[in-house]
Amino acid sequence: MLNIFGKKKKEFKAQCHISKEPVQKESSYFITTAELISSKKFWDNVMTEPETMSYTVSHFKNGDKTATHMRSMIFNKYSSEDKPWIISESYIHLFEVDKSKSRETAEKWWDLKGQFEPEESKSSLQNLGDKAFEEIKSYAVMDAGRSRVA
Repeated sequence: MLNIFGKKKKEFKAQCHISKEPVQKESSYFITTAELISSKKFWDNVMTEPETMSYTVSHFKNGDKTATHMRSMIFNKYSSEDKPWIISESYIHLFEVDKSKSRETAEKWWDLKGQFEPEESKSSLQNLGDKAFEEIKSYAVMDAGRSRVA
């Protein structure tokens, strides 16, 4: 699209907040931080990725406190800020969310060029509650990926 000076308008682009790969409007989903961290499938995936697997193996096989601490830091990376998460079609299966609502919210986010943030995404961690947060953290740090370590 050209503006009155003949310059091309910059097209809005986005990337999956998990994979960092480009995503298109029609194949993206919007989830909250609470929805993201509440998924055991997500934590099993994160803690067994090639860059984190060594921590998982050391945590389970050797009881390595440094590896456990690194797993805790990984949890903190994802849970430290209530924000919108745009997720690609390749990763949405990790989350138990209403996919049609998630797509609808992602469309609004795209239409407003990433400037849309529904109220529930600003306070999702607070709404989760301390007890649920601690249970999720315990799973992510202490148990996620156990089945992948022989």
